[in-house]
Amino acid sequence: MSQSTSANVSKLHTKILYPGTFDPITNGHVDLVMRATKLFDEVVIAVASGHHKKPLFNFEERVALVEAEFADLPQVSVVGFEGLLVEFMRAQGATAVLRGLRAMSDFEYEFQ
Repeated sequence: MSQSTSANVSKLHTKILYPGTFDPITNGHVDLVMRATKLFDEVVIAVASGHHKKPLFNFEERVALVEAEFADLPQVSVVGFEGLLVEFMRAQGATAVLRGLRAMSDFEYEFQ
């Protein structure tokens, strides 16, 4: 690649979406987000509003807890969402989904 061609190539902005209930946010969640900030330009934490789980904290509390955890990281944003993840990804312009798996049962659940 010539010098003039390489100067015209811009870096691709990468954005990953991390969906979940975050009820409550855990050290494992924080670890995944911190790792993602090293690989992606922007990390969007998508707190699910309605879910089949019976949350310990209500939706607003969960969003506030996650926002407080990452308040000092400008590349991390927190948003609430409902509906289909794929539609929300498109609306956010995300290029990937971040998921953490603790056990084989988590994989089987996510695979469904």
